[in-house]
Amino acid sequence: MDTEKAIKNFGKYYRIALKKAGLDDIDGKIDAFEKRLRGMYASENYRKHNIYPTTDTTYIYAVMAMCLEVKSFGYPDKETIDLVNRGFEKRRNFFKVIIAIINILPNSFNIAKKWNLGDHEKRVKDGSITYDYFTVTEDKVEYSISKCMYVEMFAEYGIRPLCKIFCKTDEFAYAGLTRHVNFIRHSDLSDGPACYDEVIRK
Repeated sequence: MDTEKAIKNFGKYYRIALKKAGLDDIDGKIDAFEKRLRGMYASENYRKHNIYPTTDTTYIYAVMAMCLEVKSFGYPDKETIDLVNRGFEKRRNFFKVIIAIINILPNSFNIAKKWNLGDHEKRVKDGSITYDYFTVTEDKVEYSISKCMYVEMFAEYGIRPLCKIFCKTDEFAYAGLTRHVNFIRHSDLSDGPACYDEVIRK
């Protein structure tokens, strides 16, 4: 990945977020973001973390840089997450359309089940997620995760709670699969000891 190209690309998302938040000196804030992200991409941490095929480390680091910048404005965690998320609304809306289509299918639970099985296999293979257990039956997928590299990356920069921005991705996806799927998140690693989820056929 061309990091300079990534910096400019993610700067566009950050600009959208800043504009939606009504902040001033946007050009100055973009310059500060680009400088921070450039330094993060050049760091030993980035090289250490950019080894997992299932995690888009370039994207994760860009989101972390945004979070660090917004935190520097004095924003608390929830408002930081909300502000950064605003920049990716268009991207999320595209995903929402796909989920809505899957939701109307009678086999949507089986699709979700296959997602989980495939993701579990890939994550175990590359070591990006450590599962305490992963159990699958005809009508249910249940798992507990004790280590996740998304959270580890955020923790490396002292902003572990802000990884909630990625932890909530699953909740966002399953919120659109309500006809045949019941998703229960008991806890996640951004602020708890484990990510414990159940995906149940309705």
